[in-house]
Amino acid sequence: MTTPITLDRTITGPLHLQIATRLRAAIAAGVLAPGARLPSARSLADQLGVARGTVDAGYAVLIGEGVVVPRGSAGTIVSPELAARAAPPAQRRMPFAMRRAEHATAPLPFRMGLPALDAFPRKLWTSLTIRAARGMGADALAYPDPAGLRALREAIAGYLGVARGIQCTPDQVLVTAGFQGALALVARVLLRPGDAVWVEDPGYHLARQALEAAGATLVPVRVDREGMRVAAGVTAAPRARLAVVTPTHQSPLGVALSLPRRLALLAWAAEARAWVLEDDYDSEFRYTGHPLPALKSLDRGGRVLYAGSFSKVLFPALRLGYLVVPDELGEAFARAGRLWSFGLPSLEQRVVAAFMAEGHFARHLRRMRSLYAARRGALAAALTAVFGDRVSLELEAGGMHLLARFPGAPDDGTLARRAAAAGLAPVALSSLVLAHDSGQGLLLGFTNVPEGEADALVRRLADALAA
Repeated sequence: MTTPITLDRTITGPLHLQIATRLRAAIAAGVLAPGARLPSARSLADQLGVARGTVDAGYAVLIGEGVVVPRGSAGTIVSPELAARAAPPAQRRMPFAMRRAEHATAPLPFRMGLPALDAFPRKLWTSLTIRAARGMGADALAYPDPAGLRALREAIAGYLGVARGIQCTPDQVLVTAGFQGALALVARVLLRPGDAVWVEDPGYHLARQALEAAGATLVPVRVDREGMRVAAGVTAAPRARLAVVTPTHQSPLGVALSLPRRLALLAWAAEARAWVLEDDYDSEFRYTGHPLPALKSLDRGGRVLYAGSFSKVLFPALRLGYLVVPDELGEAFARAGRLWSFGLPSLEQRVVAAFMAEGHFARHLRRMRSLYAARRGALAAALTAVFGDRVSLELEAGGMHLLARFPGAPDDGTLARRAAAAGLAPVALSSLVLAHDSGQGLLLGFTNVPEGEADALVRRLADALAA
């Protein structure tokens, strides 16, 4: 059997880890299917031109991760348990409820990632927009600064210093087209085709797809109660170019990256000269305990790029986010902005800058934090009342969704499809997994579930799941 991998001998680092990384990528891509037999260590060593012991060591890494299983005289096979975890990228589709809800004109109940659109101060926003439009001179009609409106960058830098403990200058801040715009910019500047990138598993599906489209080799790193298993990432791909993490509120499990693992991640990045992209997508919404500092606030080596978005705290139609880059990368990102972007519409940037500078942003966050805490509590109470001991809820300290597990129920993909048929939009946890099983469950957004409607919506969900 010929295995469809090759080695790049220009890459520094042990060859056995490169073999493990390439095989893991081939399995994740579906080239090697669950249950497929791997070639013997001797034949793969001959194919790659390495010692048999090098292949044995690579196989040992994958065996330790549970990706492959030794069968004695029958050889080594791809773990059959992976069959239920993920489809190959060529066949992998957006979770059904996400596809249905992605472009819905009104938010479907339980949809994730949307702020409370019914509670947004539209009247105030309209007033600020009119004022900003009237104040635009002829110069504001020219091409905008690719880095973003200076006033907005100053407001973002000030906010991050106070709220997230990140000391940065406006020159380090780039205004982007949401998080996806920030990720695309990072990929263009920092990645070459084939570069290894750590991604959380389970994790944010659109980030993974964007990285795959950029030609990166994804390295799925398991997430547990303390967040990403940094040591597993180091074992799998010690010379990865980038790690993409959600340390404050992991997407989708909601756990926080523990302090020891934060320090280990920063130490790895410094030693490997790698980069870390911190996606701080909804850290503003925490309901118990003290707010967690950003990973960037601990970064003394200048290895962390920090991305934030206004989609979760204001509204996603803005398509505005921001990226804070280390000084070392400032010129490279400025050049990329000039080459690949003529900037973003200035009117929206002016409105957001005014919204922040005049104190509306801080007041809006306080109101939403209180509202979301109440809506989360109402949804959790309704789920417990309707399902009883048939549901197990995982309520983390913050975020905009909760995880409901239904022991003994059909697989979560089936449950999500039943809910979608009833006009509801939960997401199956298993649909966000690449290689490491995180169990079954439904992810339920609560931000657009008013307290008075929670009971009726949960009963509707129960009827759908029982169909």
